[in-house]
Amino acid sequence: MHTRLLPLLIVLMAAVLLALGIPLAASVAGAQQQNVVVDRIDDTARFAALAQFVEDSPSATDERLKMLSAELTSYYEVYGIQAGVFYRNRTVMAHAPTTFFLQQTGEVREAFDEALLSRRSHDPKQVWPWQRSRLVVASPVIRDGDVVAVVVTDSPTGQMRSRTLHGWLVIGAGEIAAMLLAVGAALRLTGWVLRPVRVLDTTTHEIASGRLKSRVAVASGPPELRRLSRSFNEMADNVEDVLEQQRAFVADASHQLRNPLSALLLRIELLALELSEGNEEIASVQAEGKRLAQVLDDLLDLALAEHTEADLRLTDIGALTAERVAAWSPTAEAKGVRLKGDCPPTTAWADPVALSSALDAVIDNAVKFTPKDETVTVTVAADGDTSTVVVADRGPGLTDEELARIGDRFWRSGRHQNIKGSGLGLSITRALLAAGGGSIAYGRHEPHGLKVTVSVPRSGA
Repeated sequence: MHTRLLPLLIVLMAAVLLALGIPLAASVAGAQQQNVVVDRIDDTARFAALAQFVEDSPSATDERLKMLSAELTSYYEVYGIQAGVFYRNRTVMAHAPTTFFLQQTGEVREAFDEALLSRRSHDPKQVWPWQRSRLVVASPVIRDGDVVAVVVTDSPTGQMRSRTLHGWLVIGAGEIAAMLLAVGAALRLTGWVLRPVRVLDTTTHEIASGRLKSRVAVASGPPELRRLSRSFNEMADNVEDVLEQQRAFVADASHQLRNPLSALLLRIELLALELSEGNEEIASVQAEGKRLAQVLDDLLDLALAEHTEADLRLTDIGALTAERVAAWSPTAEAKGVRLKGDCPPTTAWADPVALSSALDAVIDNAVKFTPKDETVTVTVAADGDTSTVVVADRGPGLTDEELARIGDRFWRSGRHQNIKGSGLGLSITRALLAAGGGSIAYGRHEPHGLKVTVSVPRSGA
């Protein structure tokens, strides 16, 4: 979420800065040109005042013409600006340098034609820093209300473009500094806003993994997220209370039912002594009673597994698994099933008692459903941050729909209802593993059979 929110804020801030910077840069360029235009207008107005008194057909000895020519020459030598005074018929009154004439087309001719209409060049075309153009300004020379001549200046724009570029560099530096400050502020802002979200996400994952004691520390962030964190903690407290009540009820009910059930089974056995040997009804009642007793024992084990905290230790998973394989080998041999173990030494953090119980349930399940003369393999391996115990059998296996439901409480495949079991063994296994940060997964073992993978963490006790 941070990687999505931060670029969005940066793009928005960049758009705002560009929206402010581009008009400001254009304003700086316009202001620089306007200053030059005002200066050129003042200069052309001064030359027009001198040219106003020059006769229409001046002689070579006309003092006013000499003064005007001297001013234009000095102006060109000092500022490098070409200037000239031209009659209405485009002949030269005075100019500097001597190569400056009116062209048939171009900016100079356009400015001259505009001044003939008694208009000064107040708004020449904008010159940008990347251009190498000149700035032309013209002013009319008016005598007795008529335009008798035009003063034209053709200025180089190098200095003006340099000043404009310098102003743009200052604006760009300011924009970069503002962007850096904005990015820093955005980092702080997104961190402040998303920190409670990250904590909430982490706590939610911990609760979903079985660590129901986890809670969100309400410390910082917007008020809405702090209220959400408090509400989440209240919800977690209520859920934990409900689950605790459920566990207590299951444990109490299982415990309370065992005594009368034991007494009932005892009376059935006494009654069986008075009946003929091999009575099918009594045998059926005894079998169902023992099955009910097994279900109550499994319910009590499940309630204890979900309630008990794991005692994590650095455990040799290979040695523990080999021990469980050896313990179940006689049972497998009696059923005609080969039980093989590949258990190299590998360490992980686990509760040895809980892991042993989980492996017992998985191996028992594999041996139970594997036909005679088939093989059950138990393999221990280290895979990155986890150690795995894979139990693969050659039984009938499960369909995709059954694989999605395996491990649910009291669920058993419709094809295996005649096999002894309560449907709680794998649920107990999952609860035992989850308490220590472990997990259990199910998959197909080709060409047929079930593969169960028990995983426990190798680090981070």
